[in-house]
Amino acid sequence: MNSCLYECHVMHARFSPRRHRFLYRIFLFAIDLDELDTLPGRLALFSVNRPNLYSFRERDFLPTGETVFNGRAEPLGPPGATGQTAGPAVRPDPNLKARVTAFLAEHGVDLAGGRVLLVTLPRVLGYLFNPVSFYFCYDRNGAPLAALAEVTNTFKEMKPYFLGPTTRATGDAFTLRTPKHFYVSPFADVDVAFDFTLRPPGENLSIQIDDFIGAERTLTSTLTGPRRELTGGRLAWYALKYPLITLRIISLIHWHAFLLWLKRVPWFAKAARPADQRALYRPHPSIAHTPDAA
Repeated sequence: MNSCLYECHVMHARFSPRRHRFLYRIFLFAIDLDELDTLPGRLALFSVNRPNLYSFRERDFLPTGETVFNGRAEPLGPPGATGQTAGPAVRPDPNLKARVTAFLAEHGVDLAGGRVLLVTLPRVLGYLFNPVSFYFCYDRNGAPLAALAEVTNTFKEMKPYFLGPTTRATGDAFTLRTPKHFYVSPFADVDVAFDFTLRPPGENLSIQIDDFIGAERTLTSTLTGPRRELTGGRLAWYALKYPLITLRIISLIHWHAFLLWLKRVPWFAKAARPADQRALYRPHPSIAHTPDAA
């Protein structure tokens, strides 16, 4: 079975304008999307598209059949999709791998015969929150082909970043430096650059995402940890070791935001620059209906 777990340390260090650092432990699923149909039969606590302690719902990820917001009050997207007034009704493909395959094809990558490993968390007792999920895509021979980083903010907006053959190469990692054009934190402006270094997971997971303002690195985040076998017993143990993990993650985000506020780190209002928030899904009303975004 290609699917597994990774028991990780999350490290987050801010260098400017105030120093702030934290480190905590989590675990993540690494799910081979070709194994989704077989996993519930192996794992009593895990279901696909049905309620359970751990519930993986395909609609929670990569909503490319929906409209995309591009800094305008009227979102852009497929004809007939939400927010559009003309064209036939468009239904997103319910199969997540099919959506990933189509997304890669739009970026010139053919996944035919290949596989996708999604590093993420499912819903835990129905509650979902992933600051970022990672899709590692392999060709039919098992060679790394491309990667996606799907970033989600606390407003439940979602933006995928593509890392593929045309991005700059650094050893065995997928790398990319690109403007965010996305509101991730009130303590970082929307045009700060993301710098991704995503290494295809094996016996260890190693991911790094930095923020840059010009040539200055202002923040670094790392996610590292060893591979663990995905078994029913380990899921039961992790339910005790990491209780309500998705709720814990969102709680920690708000706690550290409060600490940054106490340190008087400058903050940015989400509605201040709607035109610079682009290529995102499920836009929050604060930008989706702002006249200034038109």
